[in-house]
Amino acid sequence: MPANVDAPERLPQPTVAEMDLPTVLDAMSDPIRLAILHRYLVDAAGGVRSCGWVGLDRPKSTLTHHFRVLREAGLLEQHQEGLVRSSRVRVEDVQQRFPGLLDLVTDWQVPAALLLDEVPA
Repeated sequence: MPANVDAPERLPQPTVAEMDLPTVLDAMSDPIRLAILHRYLVDAAGGVRSCGWVGLDRPKSTLTHHFRVLREAGLLEQHQEGLVRSSRVRVEDVQQRFPGLLDLVTDWQVPAALLLDEVPA
């Protein structure tokens, strides 16, 4: 085992100043992406979780696309470490740029049809 372990690689994302309201709203317009944000804000309490943790009933390739859209809009920060990709909502950055926006996501109810019967731990 190497003595030096590389730090996780942060995937490209816009700065706070580069976050664009139409792009953010477009990213949030899809119920799956909104559910991803809700799960990270509410169930993960804003913490870092692997992308597989989200527990939505969709193929992995579809979820990968949705995570990319959220990251490119500036809503999620993602890190790649080996084969594991971890995410967290950029709460402070989004609140700074668009105050109150994430409160709407937190108050939203995720449709049961989107969730897996058993959510990964």
